[in-house]
Amino acid sequence: VQLQASGGGLVQAGDSLRLSCAASGRTFSSYGMGWFRQAPGKEREFVAAISWSGGSTYYADSVKGRFTISRDNAKNTVYLQMNSLKPEDTAVYFCAATKEDSSWYALLLGDFGSWGQGTLVTVSS
Repeated sequence: VQLQASGGGLVQAGDSLRLSCAASGRTFSSYGMGWFRQAPGKEREFVAAISWSGGSTYYADSVKGRFTISRDNAKNTVYLQMNSLKPEDTAVYFCAATKEDSSWYALLLGDFGSWGQGTLVTVSS
């Protein structure tokens, strides 16, 4: 599956932003999906993941309660709603998919199927 992320931008602390990741292919619902981010000078880190149906989600502690991952399988799109943004959320955000029919948990284990290009989120204080 090919992925295209969008929705990044420059916002102020406390603002909200929604990222989207559009996927190609007819079997989008067979892929666990997730979001990762990489801040300048830092390693890539996990942000959130969602199961095939959207019934299960998992978040990094740093974003829990502020970010919400969701998906619309009819639109082949996964979203990341980011609220109460902080300057430390500044990063390039990437969406990722598991291999087909793999659990979203595979993303936490580093077993990726594909990546989208990043979208930059900058949060000013």
